[in-house]
Amino acid sequence: MADPGFHSLTPDRVLDAVEVGGLRCTGRCLPLRAFENRVYEVELEDERRLVVKFYRPGRWSREAVLDEHGFLADLAAAELPAVPPLDLGTGSTVAEIDGILYAAFPKVRGRTLDELDDERLRQIGRLIGRMHAIGAARDAPHRPRYTVERYVTEPLEVLLGGAVVPAPFAGRYRDVASRIADAVAPPLARARTQRIHGDLHWGNIVWGADGPILLDFDDCLVGPPVQDLWLLSRGDSEEARRGREQLLQGYEVFREFDRGTLGLCEGLRALRIIYISAWIARRWDDPSFRAGFPAFGTDGYWAAEYEELYGILESL
Repeated sequence: MADPGFHSLTPDRVLDAVEVGGLRCTGRCLPLRAFENRVYEVELEDERRLVVKFYRPGRWSREAVLDEHGFLADLAAAELPAVPPLDLGTGSTVAEIDGILYAAFPKVRGRTLDELDDERLRQIGRLIGRMHAIGAARDAPHRPRYTVERYVTEPLEVLLGGAVVPAPFAGRYRDVASRIADAVAPPLARARTQRIHGDLHWGNIVWGADGPILLDFDDCLVGPPVQDLWLLSRGDSEEARRGREQLLQGYEVFREFDRGTLGLCEGLRALRIIYISAWIARRWDDPSFRAGFPAFGTDGYWAAEYEELYGILESL
């Protein structure tokens, strides 16, 4: 469980954190919806708005956060539309208050889009291709690696070792998850890996005046580039495959893509399902998780998840 101070950040403490290097705030401080971290919008006296992220204690080391910020700095240097953190006047993009690491980002204006035509999909594909070209230039040694150990083995220890999955479902859940891991492990091990966003769903792309902007690299990791594509076009339907093709048409304008890794899409979707359930279980003492996932832990939740995983296994 996170430090109690993490759950009781007050506006005064947030403003003190922003002003540590000499910036001055108006006093306006609004909490923003977030599960993993604590995030606030703060207004400065010069009318700029900042988004200040307080990292959940124990999740990332300072070095891991700096790897995230290094990726963003590389993207900014290449003039790619992402949002790098600011130096608050401390000489670093990472600061600390009461043992909690935090960073500040300029607020960007934009909107999320629920439906995209082919040209917008290709536009996002071009952006991802550019991001991956930059991401491949160097390593992020302190970020996670995308492996079945991280996304299946460790989550199963949380879900089954902690008796989170009810007894009637536990054996079947272990079986289907293990079989998926066995199927995914060989092609995942063969896939080329590099720095990627890692959590590039539609909520992490906003559309500004000049096009799409990438947000929230908190889950960036070293993994296969296909991870940043399947999340934007989920499933194995004809529509999903068509969406991925449009993304790839844009992507391949800037970078070659190993189309053989498209066979990983459904397997990676299964790994994410298992990982997310373990993530919720790990955070269940946090009241925001209980409010945000009210069905978690019910028989209906596990029955639906098992059916979805079994369907993916059959497709593999």
